[in-house]
Amino acid sequence: MTGLTTNQDLDPRRLREAFGAFPTGVVAVAAEVDGRITGLAASSFTSVSLEPPLVSFSIATASKTWPDLRRAGHLGLTVLADHHGAVCRQLAGDPEQRFAGLALSATELGAVTLDDGLARFDCSVYREVEAGDHVIVLLRLHAVEHADTAGPLVFHRSGFSRLAESSLFRV
Repeated sequence: MTGLTTNQDLDPRRLREAFGAFPTGVVAVAAEVDGRITGLAASSFTSVSLEPPLVSFSIATASKTWPDLRRAGHLGLTVLADHHGAVCRQLAGDPEQRFAGLALSATELGAVTLDDGLARFDCSVYREVEAGDHVIVLLRLHAVEHADTAGPLVFHRSGFSRLAESSLFRV
Protein backbone atom coordinates (compact mmCIF):
# COMPACT_ATOMS: atom_id res chain seq x y z
CA MET A 1 0.00 0.00 0.00
CA THR A 2 1.36 3.42 -0.87
CA GLY A 3 1.31 6.28 1.61
CA LEU A 4 -1.44 8.87 1.81
CA THR A 5 -0.98 12.05 -0.16
CA THR A 6 0.27 15.11 1.67
CA ASN A 7 -1.63 18.26 2.48
CA GLN A 8 -0.16 19.71 -0.73
CA ASP A 9 -2.70 17.50 -2.55
CA LEU A 10 -5.73 18.87 -0.68
CA ASP A 11 -6.96 21.17 -3.39
CA PRO A 12 -10.76 21.66 -3.51
CA ARG A 13 -11.25 19.59 -6.69
CA ARG A 14 -9.43 16.56 -5.21
CA LEU A 15 -11.29 16.94 -1.91
CA ARG A 16 -14.67 17.11 -3.66
CA GLU A 17 -13.84 13.92 -5.57
CA ALA A 18 -12.74 12.14 -2.38
CA PHE A 19 -15.76 13.35 -0.37
CA GLY A 20 -18.00 12.20 -3.25
CA ALA A 21 -16.89 8.60 -2.70
CA PHE A 22 -19.17 8.54 0.35
CA PRO A 23 -22.85 8.25 -0.65
CA THR A 24 -25.38 10.32 1.26
CA GLY A 25 -29.10 10.87 1.31
CA VAL A 26 -30.63 14.21 0.33
CA VAL A 27 -33.08 16.41 2.21
CA ALA A 28 -35.10 19.49 1.38
CA VAL A 29 -35.06 22.20 4.04
CA ALA A 30 -37.89 24.73 3.65
CA ALA A 31 -40.03 27.28 5.43
CA GLU A 32 -42.35 30.17 4.83
CA VAL A 33 -40.34 33.34 5.37
CA ASP A 34 -41.84 36.81 4.91
CA GLY A 35 -44.86 35.29 3.17
CA ARG A 36 -42.96 33.24 0.61
CA ILE A 37 -41.61 29.69 0.57
CA THR A 38 -37.85 29.47 0.63
CA GLY A 39 -35.59 26.47 0.88
CA LEU A 40 -32.70 24.40 -0.36
CA ALA A 41 -31.45 20.87 -0.89
CA ALA A 42 -28.75 19.44 1.38
CA SER A 43 -26.79 16.21 1.05
CA SER A 44 -25.19 16.47 4.47
CA PHE A 45 -28.16 15.40 6.63
CA THR A 46 -27.29 13.37 9.72
CA SER A 47 -29.21 12.09 12.71
CA VAL A 48 -27.46 13.37 15.84
CA SER A 49 -29.33 12.60 19.06
CA LEU A 50 -32.47 10.88 20.36
CA GLU A 51 -32.51 12.80 23.66
CA PRO A 52 -33.00 15.59 22.88
CA PRO A 53 -34.11 14.74 19.33
CA LEU A 54 -31.57 16.45 17.06
CA VAL A 55 -30.51 16.22 13.41
CA SER A 56 -28.01 18.27 11.42
CA PHE A 57 -27.03 19.42 7.98
CA SER A 58 -24.28 21.74 6.80
CA ILE A 59 -24.55 24.72 4.53
CA ALA A 60 -21.91 26.80 2.75
CA THR A 61 -21.24 30.16 4.38
CA ALA A 62 -21.65 31.64 0.89
CA SER A 63 -25.28 30.42 0.66
CA LYS A 64 -27.66 33.17 -0.38
CA THR A 65 -30.66 31.16 0.87
CA TRP A 66 -29.58 30.30 4.42
CA PRO A 67 -29.60 33.89 5.80
CA ASP A 68 -33.34 34.12 4.99
CA LEU A 69 -34.19 30.53 5.87
CA ARG A 70 -32.54 30.67 9.28
CA ARG A 71 -34.91 33.49 10.32
CA ALA A 72 -37.87 31.09 10.19
CA GLY A 73 -39.27 30.02 13.54
CA HIS A 74 -39.69 26.46 12.28
CA LEU A 75 -38.14 24.63 9.35
CA GLY A 76 -39.54 21.69 7.44
CA LEU A 77 -37.12 18.95 6.55
CA THR A 78 -38.06 16.30 3.97
CA VAL A 79 -36.01 13.15 3.27
CA LEU A 80 -36.15 12.84 -0.52
CA ALA A 81 -37.14 9.59 -2.22
CA ASP A 82 -35.39 7.91 -5.14
CA HIS A 83 -37.86 9.47 -7.60
CA HIS A 84 -36.92 13.02 -6.49
CA GLY A 85 -33.79 13.51 -8.67
CA ALA A 86 -35.45 16.23 -10.78
CA VAL A 87 -36.95 17.79 -7.65
CA CYS A 88 -33.51 17.99 -6.07
CA ARG A 89 -32.10 19.73 -9.15
CA GLN A 90 -35.06 22.14 -9.03
CA LEU A 91 -34.38 22.89 -5.34
CA ALA A 92 -30.76 23.72 -6.21
CA GLY A 93 -31.79 26.03 -9.06
CA ASP A 94 -33.52 29.39 -9.45
CA PRO A 95 -34.75 30.46 -5.99
CA GLU A 96 -37.99 31.83 -7.46
CA GLN A 97 -38.82 28.46 -9.07
CA ARG A 98 -37.58 26.00 -6.43
CA PHE A 99 -41.06 24.95 -5.31
CA ALA A 100 -43.02 25.48 -8.54
CA GLY A 101 -45.39 22.58 -9.19
CA LEU A 102 -44.45 20.65 -6.04
CA ALA A 103 -47.07 19.30 -3.63
CA LEU A 104 -46.26 20.94 -0.30
CA SER A 105 -47.64 21.16 3.21
CA ALA A 106 -47.00 23.92 5.73
CA THR A 107 -47.50 23.94 9.48
CA GLU A 108 -49.05 26.85 11.35
CA LEU A 109 -45.53 27.77 12.45
CA GLY A 110 -44.24 27.93 8.86
CA ALA A 111 -42.36 24.64 8.40
CA VAL A 112 -42.78 23.48 4.79
CA THR A 113 -42.36 19.87 3.62
CA LEU A 114 -42.84 17.95 0.38
CA ASP A 115 -45.94 15.77 0.58
CA ASP A 116 -44.32 12.67 -0.91
CA GLY A 117 -41.08 12.58 1.09
CA LEU A 118 -39.87 9.47 2.89
CA ALA A 119 -39.83 11.28 6.22
CA ARG A 120 -40.94 14.79 7.15
CA PHE A 121 -39.78 16.72 10.18
CA ASP A 122 -40.89 19.94 11.83
CA CYS A 123 -37.83 21.45 13.51
CA SER A 124 -36.18 24.63 14.73
CA VAL A 125 -32.58 25.79 14.81
CA TYR A 126 -30.97 24.47 17.99
CA ARG A 127 -27.42 25.69 17.35
CA GLU A 128 -25.11 26.73 14.52
CA VAL A 129 -21.42 25.80 14.53
CA GLU A 130 -18.95 27.53 12.24
CA ALA A 131 -16.82 24.96 10.43
CA GLY A 132 -14.46 26.35 7.81
CA ASP A 133 -16.38 27.43 4.72
CA HIS A 134 -19.60 25.84 6.06
CA VAL A 135 -21.93 26.12 9.02
CA ILE A 136 -23.15 22.97 10.74
CA VAL A 137 -26.79 23.52 11.63
CA LEU A 138 -28.21 21.48 14.51
CA LEU A 139 -31.99 21.21 14.41
CA ARG A 140 -34.32 20.31 17.28
CA LEU A 141 -37.18 18.04 16.16
CA HIS A 142 -40.74 18.88 17.18
CA ALA A 143 -42.73 16.46 15.01
CA VAL A 144 -42.08 13.62 12.57
CA GLU A 145 -44.03 11.74 9.93
CA HIS A 146 -42.55 8.65 8.28
CA ALA A 147 -43.84 6.97 5.11
CA ASP A 148 -41.79 3.92 4.17
CA THR A 149 -42.96 3.63 0.56
CA ALA A 150 -39.85 4.09 -1.58
CA GLY A 151 -36.10 4.05 -1.44
CA PRO A 152 -34.01 7.13 -0.66
CA LEU A 153 -32.46 9.48 -3.18
CA VAL A 154 -28.71 8.85 -3.01
CA PHE A 155 -26.09 11.49 -3.84
CA HIS A 156 -22.81 9.87 -4.91
CA ARG A 157 -19.90 11.17 -6.98
CA SER A 158 -21.82 14.40 -7.80
CA GLY A 159 -24.82 12.53 -9.20
CA PHE A 160 -28.10 11.00 -8.05
CA SER A 161 -28.92 7.32 -7.90
CA ARG A 162 -30.93 4.81 -5.90
CA LEU A 163 -30.15 1.81 -3.78
CA ALA A 164 -30.33 -1.54 -5.53
CA GLU A 165 -32.89 -3.74 -3.78
CA SER A 166 -30.53 -6.71 -3.87
CA SER A 167 -27.86 -4.70 -2.06
CA LEU A 168 -30.02 -4.20 1.02
CA PHE A 169 -29.49 -6.46 3.99
CA ARG A 170 -30.37 -6.26 7.66
CA VAL A 171 -27.93 -6.93 10.47
